[in-house]
Amino acid sequence: MKRIASIMFIKPGYENEYKNRHDELWPEMEEALKQHGATNYSIYLHRESQVLFAYLEVADEETYELISQTAICRKWWKYMAPIMETNEDYSPVTHKLEEVFHLD
Repeated sequence: MKRIASIMFIKPGYENEYKNRHDELWPEMEEALKQHGATNYSIYLHRESQVLFAYLEVADEETYELISQTAICRKWWKYMAPIMETNEDYSPVTHKLEEVFHLD
């Protein structure tokens, strides 16, 4: 399994809305994540800085990256865009993190 970690940024005042939207994750989006190999997926919020920390595991990173080309993923991005910092295509502004330590 490949471990992936990244940070994203939520707009101030939307912390509860962000959580609510993920509590009600669309079944089609959940299925797309699973079809593209995402497992053990968690997102954490650091409220003081509005930084989101995402962690997931994938069997194959290239397969996982293909999710960005699906209609459901693009629809989700557009749905989330009003409450997050996004790129022009509505994808979230994301910074991948480099793993520097892992204890198994």
